[in-house]
Formats: sequence, C-alpha cells, structure tokens
Amino acid sequence: MICGIAAASIRQRNFRPGMKPAARLYVSEPLASGSEIALNEGQAHYLRSVLRLKPGRGVLLFNGRDGEWLAELTELRKSGGAAQALSLRRPQAPEPDLWLLFAPIKGDRIDAVAEKATELGASRLQPVMTRHTVVGRVNLDRLRARAVEAAEQCERLTVPEVMEPRPLRESLENWPGERRLFACAEAGPVRPMADVLAGGARNAAAAVLVGPEGGFSPGELDLLKELPFVTAVGLGPRLLRADTAAFAALALWQAFGGDGDRRPPRRFED
Repeated sequence: MICGIAAASIRQRNFRPGMKPAARLYVSEPLASGSEIALNEGQAHYLRSVLRLKPGRGVLLFNGRDGEWLAELTELRKSGGAAQALSLRRPQAPEPDLWLLFAPIKGDRIDAVAEKATELGASRLQPVMTRHTVVGRVNLDRLRARAVEAAEQCERLTVPEVMEPRPLRESLENWPGERRLFACAEAGPVRPMADVLAGGARNAAAAVLVGPEGGFSPGELDLLKELPFVTAVGLGPRLLRADTAAFAALALWQAFGGDGDRRPPRRFED
C-alpha cells in the first residue's frame, strides 16, 4: 500500500500540470486518486495504434458518477491496458433529465440519432415500435457504442442509457407523473414547441417523442391526445425526416428548458 501511494506521488510530480491529455475515455470502474483503471482491448488499440500513444501520456477518464479525472497511461498492450487516476479535473454535476423516445429508422441514420441525441444532452434513448415503424431489429450494442463515442467527444460527464425497444403503448404505461412528454405530431391541432416551452420550468424532467418515417397512425395520435402528461407540439410547416425532428426538438428543449444557457467546459488553460 505504501509503495502504491509512493508510486502515485511520483507520477503526479512527473506529470506536468499544463500537459494536454491526448484522449478522453469512458470507463465503468470507480475513479479516485491513485486508482488503477483497466482499459479494454478497443481502447488500448485506439490509444496505441491510432493515436500512437505510449505509457506516460495523459488521458481524461469519466464514468458518469465520479466526475472527470486526469490519468496517466501506465500500460498498453494488444489485449488491453491500464491507467492511473491522478487528479479530479471536473466534479460530477447534475445534467438535464431528458428522455428521447424515437421510432427506429433505417441505416446509418439511427446511428446519427444516438450520436446527436447524446451531444444534445439526452439522458435516455428509448426506441419505440409504432404502427408505421419499418425497422424490426435494433442493434443496441452499436447504439451504445455510438453514444459512448459521442459522450467522449462532446465532453459531457455521462453517457445516456440505451433501452430495449418497446411498443409505443407499452412505453407509455406506468409513465412517471412528474415527467412531461412532448409529442412531435405532424397532424392534428398543436402549438409550436417553442411557444409551449417558453413558459415551462427549467430543468424539469421531460421527454420528447418523435414518430417513424411514415408518421404516427390516427389511433396513436388519438392515444397520445388522451394522456394527461402528453403535450402535442409542432416543429414548423415543413415535413421533417424522423431524425431531423428529433434533433430539432431536443435542441429546442435544451434552449428553453435545459442547460442551453451554459457554455462548454474549458478543458485546458491557454
């Protein structure tokens, strides 16, 4: 134990505070001063073969619970690697509690939904199967990987949950009463989403629902209209693609009800 503490102290003395970390990685292990963090094969390959890093270089680590930590690479192998956490750079902070419910769409566009929704601060990604959904299977591992990559790049401190696909009606059962659901409806009477959000409470729990490429069915629109926690909203006069509608709605909510008034973190001093 004494040797471990001494080693950590030596690393901290040798590590220049002004050194710019070469990468930012999401890990699942607890982060604390001096803790040894295992890196998986994919992370080690990225650091060693893509970035050409060697032990001794700095990286930033986060796990969604313990903030963002400056760490030093201690080992890089083909099968994995390790890093030692040195100092806390950013403490864990509250983030907007915003869910995205979306009908799966084809091809790379569903990857873009996971990526951009992560960048726009969604805390949960919930695929929902609707009457007009044409995608029968969702590759959750791929979506989770896209969400992790996006979280690493955009410097948020968490990675959104990626949930198993569920039928729309089932997703609305046992809905938490305090969470307002904004359903982006292309038909029927609605108010512009910006107008609805302009008078709403900031940082309240919320969710956004966007339909499939073919839109919601009349029965689904009737169901949404009957639910007290649902507010039907519009995104303007143009018929948007499903992924575009999701991005527009998330951006509007963050601007009016989330953390759209905050600035990105400055990772390094000039």
